[in-house]
Amino acid sequence: MTDEMRTSTRDLGELQDRVCTWLRGRIAGPVTVSELSRPSGNGMSSETLFFTANSQRCVARMAPAAEAVPVFPAYDLRAQFEIMRLARERAGIPAPRALWFEPDPEPLGTPFFVMEREDGEVPPDVMPYTMGGWLAEAAPGDRRRLQEATVAIVAALHDAPFAEPDLDVLGGRGLRAHVDAQRAYYAWAHADRPIPLLERAFDWLEAHWPADPGPDVLSWGDARIGNVMYRDFTPVAVLDWEMAAVGPRELDLGWMIFLHRFFQDIAVVFELPGLPGFMRREDVCRTYRELTGYEPRDMDFYETYAALRHGIIMARVWQRRIHFGEQPRPDDPDDLVMHRAALEELITG
Repeated sequence: MTDEMRTSTRDLGELQDRVCTWLRGRIAGPVTVSELSRPSGNGMSSETLFFTANSQRCVARMAPAAEAVPVFPAYDLRAQFEIMRLARERAGIPAPRALWFEPDPEPLGTPFFVMEREDGEVPPDVMPYTMGGWLAEAAPGDRRRLQEATVAIVAALHDAPFAEPDLDVLGGRGLRAHVDAQRAYYAWAHADRPIPLLERAFDWLEAHWPADPGPDVLSWGDARIGNVMYRDFTPVAVLDWEMAAVGPRELDLGWMIFLHRFFQDIAVVFELPGLPGFMRREDVCRTYRELTGYEPRDMDFYETYAALRHGIIMARVWQRRIHFGEQPRPDDPDDLVMHRAALEELITG
């Protein structure tokens, strides 16, 4: 977790020229593109660019080049663009304002979309926010305010009055479709070297399947504080919609709770206190219940499922690092799962 992970193989100078050429077909009058850069810190799947077009501060999200060993098999940028726009317009979620979607790969070498850039602070993944920094050093009341405001984002999204056609862009519905899609993703990501721990986790899910998975809602998919930008501990931008889906409410709640546990465990490994009182299951679920009137259920299942999903993703990320010579391949494939001990604990009770 200490080194910056490679997310792109594209040249920034060439990209700036191509962005400028593309924008001339969309902005009236002269166009100047400046300050084009890549962010550091969060984000390991799609490629992100910052730039200023005349006076408009922008963020572009691009599907990664094939030679960058993508984390996911496909990047439906149109779906991300549309869901982000709907979340802002229908649910009042502070998603960045969607500006343009470009399906043609010719201008930049891949499809992409552009959104408005916000200012604020994001709890970092590297080094994890549990190991220091503005959130770890905040007053307990401010951290609680941030936690409750973040749960409120998920509550508002789940309760938003989306029409059925709005969500057609996301495909399948329900928990079974979601888990089947994760199995397919696992097979794509790790077919060359299966990971026994993840396969045991899939078996655990089948043996502990919820009797009633509950109603389907729009699920953010990557619901965690590392995908939110804050000012004064208040969310101002909700980011990263590429894992959005339609499924039970608990998908987002389990992910939010487990992802904090993941970063908390890293702090503990380094003998740091971390934030043990932050994003606890009972607190997250209580706030959600107070906001929505819905009682989250089967949370053991959904937290274990979150750990499995995160394990598939992170094992793929580590394979990318191995491909680029950034770390050696472990002898035991289960060691590709960074949170191996946590997942083993969850599936053994």
